[in-house]
Amino acid sequence: MLSVTFERHGFRAADARDAVLGFLAGPPDGGGPEPPVRVVEAAQLVVSELVTNAIKYGSGAMELSLVLAEGTLSVTVRDGGTTLPRLWSADPRRVGRHGLEIVAALSRDVEVRREPAGKRVTARIPLEEPVRAGSRADRSGARPVPR
Repeated sequence: MLSVTFERHGFRAADARDAVLGFLAGPPDGGGPEPPVRVVEAAQLVVSELVTNAIKYGSGAMELSLVLAEGTLSVTVRDGGTTLPRLWSADPRRVGRHGLEIVAALSRDVEVRREPAGKRVTARIPLEEPVRAGSRADRSGARPVPR
């Protein structure tokens, strides 16, 4: 598990992305397998979107937590803002406010919760690539992973 707090003043989303890279690289002794590149890239994008939302719409310090367990990377961002983000319906003509759509597309699920002092958003990214309908694995009898 990794938990790091970022102050709003002088914060850069790149700092949060670097924290993800360091966490997913694992211990220097190579204690475990590295996650697939697509997981690392998805995690960096998810973290970037969530911390950017926390900066734009939240308040106070932000806490980033990463947990690897049971084939899933859980990414949680907490901040002191009370306005909960919402997933807008898809509209390619809309400018902006696509962050949560991106997070949802890359994650198994997304959970938004109000807390006593703000909110938290958790995205769960599967470590195994889901089988897409019509793929070679799908034709071989494997079942798609539900999202």
